[in-house]
Amino acid sequence: MAAVPWVALILSFAATIHNHIGLVEASVDIGVCYGMLGDDLPAATEVVNLYKTNGIGKMRLFDPNPAALEALRGKEIDVSLGIRNEDLPQLTASVDAVNSWFATNVEPYLNDIVFNYISVGNEVIPGSLGIYVLPVMQSLQKILDDRNLAGIKVSTVVPGSALGVSFPPSSGEFALEASSVMSGIVAFLAQRGSPLLINVYPYFSYASDPVNIRLDYAQFTATSPVVKDGELSYYNLFDAAVDSFLAAMEKVGGANVDVVVSESGWPSDGNGNFTTPELAGTYNRNFLKHITSNAGTPKRPGAYIEGYIFAMFNENQKPEGVEQHFGLFHPNMQPVYSIY
Repeated sequence: MAAVPWVALILSFAATIHNHIGLVEASVDIGVCYGMLGDDLPAATEVVNLYKTNGIGKMRLFDPNPAALEALRGKEIDVSLGIRNEDLPQLTASVDAVNSWFATNVEPYLNDIVFNYISVGNEVIPGSLGIYVLPVMQSLQKILDDRNLAGIKVSTVVPGSALGVSFPPSSGEFALEASSVMSGIVAFLAQRGSPLLINVYPYFSYASDPVNIRLDYAQFTATSPVVKDGELSYYNLFDAAVDSFLAAMEKVGGANVDVVVSESGWPSDGNGNFTTPELAGTYNRNFLKHITSNAGTPKRPGAYIEGYIFAMFNENQKPEGVEQHFGLFHPNMQPVYSIY
């Protein structure tokens, strides 16, 4: 059987729809991040077509790239749109600057693109830019409210390092250097009914401590509980990480705030036996199954958790090593690994 990209098989997890004239295109409820840190990547129109061909119905854009936004017009791919980290100080200094950003990067596309989220900064908490996040979120929310655009949620993307404690999951709490900023953000999210966007990478935990963190626990393949936390049993590290964030938000008044996993993935090269195409394929297939099964987590069984795979392409302008090898596709749009 000819090799096909695993993403071409995601429709096996969704309904395959037929009618009297043939196969009707369907998409699965999973997103993929479209990173652009490469000097050999295909044109945005080709990338959007690749999403469509593989039934990928959601895209995360890290910044409002005009070529990508133009290519997305009318393509029925839901978009999570990011604000560049370096733009945050300027946007905080002036409400007019936020209005201008929205008028340039969102408003012209509202009739042709469904924006699910606008994320204010990517992994800037903890850090010196963190103080700018909430003021920009508030300014953006006012713009959306004034235009009755309730379907667009405002949030920010935080990394695992935003947590000071993550084990056991019920003890999850924000790091001291992030807690004051996150308390304000979580209050905003709770008030608006918006989720926190979190980046979850079991790979990095496993690669940094393979003696104590089992591969099957990192890859969703454990068949019995690996971690017990009170009455809750954890079969995979992903669920434990998500529940740690949920516990951290509870501790600052965000018990009703949901999460969206804005990035997760496994590199196919760059760190010896820790990063093979087989391991990357196993992780991403199981991540996909876990997200689309609506199983939730031990803390929130049956909860809907939206997820995005990082990333669409290997990007040669990222730091050398694993960072260049998270892609599902090579820049020539051939799959990095295949399913037979």
